[in-house]
Amino acid sequence: MICTGFLSEVDRTDLIELARDGSAAHRLARRANALVLLDSGWSCEKVAGALLLDDDTIRRWHGLFIEDGLEGLTRFEAGGSACLMNDEQQEKLKAWVAAALPRSTRQIGGWIEKEFGHVYAGRSGLIALLHRLGLAYHKPKVIPRKLDEDKQKAFIATYEKLLNSLPDDEAVLFADAVHPTHAARPAGCWAPSEETLAIEQTSGRQRINIHGAVDLETGQTRMIEVETVDAASTIRLLESIEAFYPMLVLIHVFLDNARYHHARIVQQWLAQPGRRIKLHFIPPYCPHLNPIERLWGVMHKHVTHNKSYATCAQFADVTLEFLRAKVPRNWPRFRDSVTDNFRVISPATFRVMT
Repeated sequence: MICTGFLSEVDRTDLIELARDGSAAHRLARRANALVLLDSGWSCEKVAGALLLDDDTIRRWHGLFIEDGLEGLTRFEAGGSACLMNDEQQEKLKAWVAAALPRSTRQIGGWIEKEFGHVYAGRSGLIALLHRLGLAYHKPKVIPRKLDEDKQKAFIATYEKLLNSLPDDEAVLFADAVHPTHAARPAGCWAPSEETLAIEQTSGRQRINIHGAVDLETGQTRMIEVETVDAASTIRLLESIEAFYPMLVLIHVFLDNARYHHARIVQQWLAQPGRRIKLHFIPPYCPHLNPIERLWGVMHKHVTHNKSYATCAQFADVTLEFLRAKVPRNWPRFRDSVTDNFRVISPATFRVMT
C-alpha cells in the first residue's frame, strides 16, 4: 500500500495542471491523473480500475515519479518518446536558452520549430524537456549597481556588536521614508474559474509621503505624514521618537544616506543639549540592510494589493492606520517578515543581465 501525501504542493499542482491540459499527450495525462489519485488515498487497484489499466502499471508509474519526478513520467517505452529532439538538438537548445534567456515557452517553442521543424503542441511536454535539460524559470533579483562587500560586512559586524552590548536603557530603531501612490495594485489570487476579476482603477497621480521608524524589538512604530520628505521632516520624526521613549538614555536610529539626513539643520538639532538620539548610517546602495524597507513591502501587501480606495484621503487613513496601529498590535504576526537577518550581497554570485 502506497502512503498518501508523498507529493509536495508544487508537484501536486503541476500534476493536476498536466492532467487537465487537453493538448498534452493522452498517455502522459493518464500518468499524471494516476499519481494524483494515488496521493489522494486511492489504492493501485482502484486507480487501475478507474483508468482501465492493470495495477502493476500504476505501481511502475509511481516508481518513475519517485525516482525522477515529472521528468520520469515523460519517458515512454518502445513505440515513442516524449522528446522530439535528438541529443545534438537538445544541446543546441540548451545553449540558446542560456544565451538568449527567453521569457516564455511560446518563444522557446517558436525557436525549436524554426530551427529544427519540431512542433510542441503541448506546453507541459516542452516544460518537461526544459527541466530535463537542467533549465528552470527564473525571476531575476534586482540588485544595486554599486555594492561594496567590505562595507556591508563591516556594518553588520558593528550592528551585531551594538546589539550584544545594548543596555536596558537604550533602544535601536530603523528609519526611512516611503511614498505610496493612490493606485490599485493588481496581485494574483485564487478564485472560481468562471469569474473574471477586476479592480476599479484610481487616478494614480496622488501620493502620500510618510517618514517613519520601527523598533524591531517591540514592533512599535513612529509614522508621520508630511508634505515633503526633507531635513525638517527628519527632525519631526526624531522628535517623535524621543517623545515616545522618555525614559531611555540613548536611542540609536539607523537610516540611509539621503542628503536630508545629513543636512546641517539636522546636525544642529542633534547637537542641542539633552538630545538622546544617535544616528547610524547604512552603507550606500544597501536597502537590504534596512529592515523598514521590508515593512513597506508588508504594508503594500495588506493595504494596496487588490484594494481600491475612492479618495486619496481614505487611502492615507488606511495606510497610516496599518503602520501606526495594526503593525504594533500584530507584531508577532509580522516580525518574521521584518527582520534584521542581514546578508551580504555580492554581484559576483549573480549573472547580471544587460
